[in-house]
Amino acid sequence: MSIAFLFPGQGSQFPGMLHQLLDHPEVERTLDEVSSALHTDVRDIDSEEALESTVSVQIALLTAGVATARALIQKDVESAVVCGLSVGAFAAAVVADVLSLKDAVDLVELRAERMAKLYPTGYGLSAVVGLSESQVLKIVQAATSDREPVFVANINAPRQIVIAGSDGGMDRVLDLARRHGARKAERLHVSVPSHCPLLQPVADCLQLRFSSVQLQKPMFTYIGNVNARAMRTADLVASDLANNIAHGVRWHDATAVAKELGCDIFLEMPPGHVLSDLAKENLPGVDAFAVERDSLPRVLRFAKQDEPWLIPEPPHVAGST
Repeated sequence: MSIAFLFPGQGSQFPGMLHQLLDHPEVERTLDEVSSALHTDVRDIDSEEALESTVSVQIALLTAGVATARALIQKDVESAVVCGLSVGAFAAAVVADVLSLKDAVDLVELRAERMAKLYPTGYGLSAVVGLSESQVLKIVQAATSDREPVFVANINAPRQIVIAGSDGGMDRVLDLARRHGARKAERLHVSVPSHCPLLQPVADCLQLRFSSVQLQKPMFTYIGNVNARAMRTADLVASDLANNIAHGVRWHDATAVAKELGCDIFLEMPPGHVLSDLAKENLPGVDAFAVERDSLPRVLRFAKQDEPWLIPEPPHVAGST
């Protein structure tokens, strides 16, 4: 039995998320550590108003993922593989001991600030469900323009594709997708065009900042966003962290690699259960579970295979920043 820890990206956040984590000393210690790095109490950034900020959202996601994983590890639930979607990759890297939590807070804060400043309005992400990657790519190629660009961003599942770009370009793609039989084609609650060439300046900034960050070899196998490769060196992980914001995320391929490496249990760190739903729906033979506040006793039993798992829930759409 091998366990993969999954860390969600932007779009999974909800008000009060940092107040609904596991009741465990490691969680409180992590909240305090992030607060020290921020010079303000991180517990104050998960209100509905605060989560309108890209910076608050991404710091909250990093905090929730690291805090929960640390609590699980303290309970002898350890992963063989870590895999994070977009900003979730920073939490994965911290848990794998590639970089310190303080450095991750600094990097994520820089990342989010630059993203928000680069495209404050008129851009974002949308999801198309029910069409293949090749179908969506053809639609995107027909709809994009220099004035209103749009790109294929994330491959969350074989028929769940996220696009990024201008509002006008995405509207055209969504309309064409519906005409071609998409089951769902809608905007996501993400206000920046993540994972496309429009954010190359952010990737360049992060690359420069990484040159001054102390890195260590990963304790667990880290699976990258950009090319879904298993990474076992600090330099490869750092490159993936810096560059994923300007490239599409091969999420489905990444989780398939985790399965090929022998992982048959996928534990999703909070918030939400999108990634565990995707795993259950698209990876036959895998058990997946979203870790929630009141679930620690059951997580421990589940991780040790002491009880059968639940019937899979309906699929949801993953966020991606």
